[in-house]
Amino acid sequence: MTKIVICGACGKMGRMVAASIREREDCKILAGVDICEDDTLGFPIVASPADLPEQPDVIIDFSHPSCLAELLDYATSTGTPVVLSTTGYSDEQLADIRKASAQTALFSSFNMSIGIQLLIALAKKASNVLGTQFDIEIIEKHHNQKIDAPSGTAIMLANAICEEFDGGKTLVYDRHSVRKKRDVSEIGMHSIRGGTIVGEHEILFAGPDECISLKHTASSKRVFAEGSVNAALFLAGKPAGMYDMTNLLSEA
Repeated sequence: MTKIVICGACGKMGRMVAASIREREDCKILAGVDICEDDTLGFPIVASPADLPEQPDVIIDFSHPSCLAELLDYATSTGTPVVLSTTGYSDEQLADIRKASAQTALFSSFNMSIGIQLLIALAKKASNVLGTQFDIEIIEKHHNQKIDAPSGTAIMLANAICEEFDGGKTLVYDRHSVRKKRDVSEIGMHSIRGGTIVGEHEILFAGPDECISLKHTASSKRVFAEGSVNAALFLAGKPAGMYDMTNLLSEA
């Protein structure tokens, strides 16, 4: 039985992760970490990982980038694996994550959906086939409460496509201030925020007289919660290092 701690336990995603764990027989919730208090969750809540009643087998983090330093300190000092599901990390924080992975197992993905992993594979294939004949635009849509833009998933998609062009692409986030024709090396990045949109990501390949669109739509945040629990079960007991959805799917 894998013992899991949920960071950000009182938030929307934390609650969904808890609900997902309760439906399984191969794991259980040891405790939650959150600055808020909630006696209705059915498990203890502490304000810091350092206050946990006992060491878990793995931590699932759906909190905030500001919590990263404290979380990595606990993970590296105790050797506790962590599934990092939070988005919006700075370049410096990403460097801290890579450094910490030398001491403990870390699972990092901007999106825990299996469907998104398939979208990445299809985008890379399309990039290889279509080459520079087609312009590439990425459009992402999320609810009006999302803080970071573009989404981590959109950046992950763009980076995957860039790999197929050996760095020959440039991400362009804003065109309104420059009056010039679109460059062939551009990947346009567009963010839409409104309502309760859970998450939509579309990759548009626009070529001579034809367009190809690859799109993924999440109808519920539950898909991300389920993915994070699967990642936690995969990560528990793994040696130090960086892991992602590719590693998980290769062992499925």
